[in-house]
Amino acid sequence: MLLVIDQGNTNAVFAVYEGERRLGKWRTSTDPKRTADEYAVWLAQLMALRDLALADVGEAVIASVVPAATYNLVKLCRDYVEAEPMVVGQPEVDLGIPVRAQQVGADRLVNAVAAFERYGGPLIVIDFGTATTFDIIGEDGGYEGGVIAPAAEHSVDALYRMAAQLPRVAIEPPEQVIGRATVPAMKSGVYWGYVGLIEGLVSRIKAEFGKPMKVIATGGLAPVYAEATEAIEVTDPDLTLRGLILIHRANAPSAGGGPE
Repeated sequence: MLLVIDQGNTNAVFAVYEGERRLGKWRTSTDPKRTADEYAVWLAQLMALRDLALADVGEAVIASVVPAATYNLVKLCRDYVEAEPMVVGQPEVDLGIPVRAQQVGADRLVNAVAAFERYGGPLIVIDFGTATTFDIIGEDGGYEGGVIAPAAEHSVDALYRMAAQLPRVAIEPPEQVIGRATVPAMKSGVYWGYVGLIEGLVSRIKAEFGKPMKVIATGGLAPVYAEATEAIEVTDPDLTLRGLILIHRANAPSAGGGPE
């Protein structure tokens, strides 16, 4: 079995694959202080609910944008999976695509690999994560660069923290654009404001790139915003996990993992 770990700034996602089949997927909040032993106890208990065991995992691949957490994830694999994990970003790990930008997060490169394999290029990949990122993939699958914007949740948190009389609101489509009270006005600003951000950036990226581009969205809020705009053509919730599996397969030909 293959253990796939996507360590983000807000959450870490763990999944186990056997061949083409995903056997389980679990999420936990990011805590750089969590030890390998703590990860092992948490993950072993969840795997046991599906009649799985850490001892049965033979290989692992990790993408992490939290360096402080990476050490303990690697140690988890070494101590409890008894495998040396493949870590995206290490020089020996070949992504299989040209990277024409500097200082790019591992998750964004992994998304590029998965998106190009499934949809071809050129592409715009929008990831609704801790930040809202727009990544550009060329005709040859090369990573060309991107845009980073604050996540919608951060706008809600900022309003709540900085304005004494503004509450925390859910990110969801309001009944109308013009809010006739504080809460619906805030919901409209967060929701339709980000729809405007998405449409505006997609339009400008396409104009600058100069060629037709397909737009793929992933991340927790992707379905919420995709339903409001034709700028997003496809939502793909498991893009990062699939990219990790593809990278593992390309660098370890004997690997048994595969996209679901």
